[in-house]
This record gives sequence, structure tokens and C-alpha cells, in this order.
Amino acid sequence: MIATRPAQLFDAAAMAALLNPIIETGGTTALTQSVDAKFIRDWMTKAPARSAWTVAESEGDIVGFQLIAPWDQIPDDACDIGTYVAQDRSGMGIGSALFEATKKAASKLGYKWINAHIRADNESGLPYYQSRGFRDWKYVEGYQLDDGQIVDKVWKRFDL
Repeated sequence: MIATRPAQLFDAAAMAALLNPIIETGGTTALTQSVDAKFIRDWMTKAPARSAWTVAESEGDIVGFQLIAPWDQIPDDACDIGTYVAQDRSGMGIGSALFEATKKAASKLGYKWINAHIRADNESGLPYYQSRGFRDWKYVEGYQLDDGQIVDKVWKRFDL
């Protein structure tokens, strides 16, 4: 069974442990360097107002997390989303459970829509967002990651 709840600072180590294999594998996130609990705690505490972080748990283990936050490249009535699910738990309903909680948080924070900017080569992220009802609204060519790699980005929109 998957349960969701707001993420807490004490979740940071488990969230970093989940995220690092995703970063190491590459191809699905703009993050290019491994992270630690301090990085996650800083990310959470320095997040702008109108941000929300949600974790998914199964049998006491964090198996995914999702965040929304305002972003200066989209209108004020929109938030940007990031989704991370343990690589060995894909297809188990974690992303669905997270998105249900995130939609509620976004509405409560006053957002009208959610933006997802996804690497164009992300073979799991693109269908994940599409299956939740996101639709393409922008394509960005030549986005440079922190490590210098150049990728294209697909921006998808979900109206609340």
C-alpha cells in the first residue's frame, strides 16, 4: 500500500538515497551531481513560498517524492513540478498517489495549472505526465545541464 504525506526535513536522507541512483543512471533529471541529506534539506528550506513537498511511503520506506514550486519562467498562477520514484518501484502506483496529493496541494496554494519541464529524452517521464493529462505547450531546444550536456526540453501543462 502506498501512503502519501507532506515531506519533512527528517526525510532528507531517504530522499537523497532515492534520488542518487536516478541521477547516476541519467537521462531523466536535470540534476547531474549526487546529492546528500544537507542538499535536500537546503532545497526544501530555501524553496520559495507557495512550494509543497510530498513523499510516498510503502511499509515505512520512502519510495517517491514530488515537489511543486513557483518558477520565474512561468506565470504566477502556475507552479512547476518535479517527480522522483525509486527506480525499482516504477509502475506500482507511486507516481499516481503522489500526483493526487500534489494536485490538492497546488489548488490549496492557489495555483491554476501545473507545469512540467521534462527532458525530451526522458522515456519514463514523458509518458508519466501525459498519462496524468498533461499536454504539450512548449518545446525548448538546446538546454544546457550543469555538467555541460545539451538536451531539449518538453514543457507540459496540467490545468487544475
